[in-house]
Amino acid sequence: MFGEKQKSMIQSHPLFQTLRELKGNPRVTVLTEVMFGIPFNLFNPFFSVYMLAMGLTDQQIGIIASMGLVLQIFSALLSGAIVDKFGRRLTLLVADFVGWSVPCLIWAIAQDFRFFVAAAAMNSLWRISNTAWTCLMVEDAEERHLVHIWTWITIFAVCSAFIAPLGGWFVSRFGLIPAVRGLFVFGFFMLTLKAIVLYLYSHETARGIQRMRETRQQSLFSLLSEYRSVFRQILHSRPILSALSLLVITNIYTTVSGSFWGVLFTTKLGFTNSEISTYVALRSIIMTICFFLIGPRLTNLRRFRLPLWAGFIAFFASQLLLVVMPARAILLLVISVTLEAVASALVSPMTESLLALSMESDERARVSAMVYVALILLISPFGWIAGQLSALDRTLPFVLNMVLFAIGILLVWFIGRPGFLATTPPAQHE
Repeated sequence: MFGEKQKSMIQSHPLFQTLRELKGNPRVTVLTEVMFGIPFNLFNPFFSVYMLAMGLTDQQIGIIASMGLVLQIFSALLSGAIVDKFGRRLTLLVADFVGWSVPCLIWAIAQDFRFFVAAAAMNSLWRISNTAWTCLMVEDAEERHLVHIWTWITIFAVCSAFIAPLGGWFVSRFGLIPAVRGLFVFGFFMLTLKAIVLYLYSHETARGIQRMRETRQQSLFSLLSEYRSVFRQILHSRPILSALSLLVITNIYTTVSGSFWGVLFTTKLGFTNSEISTYVALRSIIMTICFFLIGPRLTNLRRFRLPLWAGFIAFFASQLLLVVMPARAILLLVISVTLEAVASALVSPMTESLLALSMESDERARVSAMVYVALILLISPFGWIAGQLSALDRTLPFVLNMVLFAIGILLVWFIGRPGFLATTPPAQHE
């Protein structure tokens, strides 16, 4: 009886209901995400310390982060036109290989700063695949599924980090540089396989077919000239600008933490390289639990303020602990990681869903491209800024994060005022 009751509770859970109801492109894009998450979560926690071990300085790590973002401006700008002209599926296949598979090989054989610059240049093309992937997933999806689709995407990505301690074992067993090189080679094979599987089991969306027909006789340059009207559309859309402002904050945080959390962890906090993956896995486990227990109760797009407020406050507290804690303070680090995980589970699906819902479906590729161009323009200086701050004091990048999250709390209040948004997101099915 108890087992049947538990089974019934699981089946009636909103997230599992959504997963059962997904069909076609939304289903295959969600289910293949784990093929990206596994290799990414194996090598990503060691990225910054790998660069340090290869002789790069804090400033060079910051330069690479900002340079990659600057180059992403151009790939994001081109992405809408490329996706419309060549289709969502083909663009995604090629861009995933060039923007992810090839950089993994370069990282695997890297010798100095120049290799990381070359890999960052190639990796910047992932913005093209991101536009294609988003269109492929969202254009055939039901509106009521959007929040839970983004939640599942994050869940599969996060659950993949459960194997992060395996990366730590490899580092401990074989040494940092040989182990991380091997993880990058594994990443090449997994990410290439994921691109092929997604291409074979997806289909071009109806909107994608229509745009391919409409743009068949147009050059990429003529398509880019049409962006002026799209840009005006964005400037006059309060929902898009509101979602963009929140994404700026979360993406700066991702850039700063992705580049310097490992550096802080192994220097100021005094932990070893191999211990990084343990805390990455802990964060992932807590995030997954929160997705299932907290997320479904706080993901109604009509009531976005509560989860965003709670998330930004938790983010602020997690960064504060990183700044003030002494070396080897395991309990405080666990609390910080826990708060960060809860915050991510609340903020990430909500902000992505608000943006997806705010963009008009007929112009999704070009609007998405322009939104991400604006996003990258706004966040691109912060890799360099964080590098300069880290060179002065390893805690200063996280002080910067605290300032951003305080701004985020105020932004949620501002955009959540009655009547500020011209249109209110429709109610979601519980």
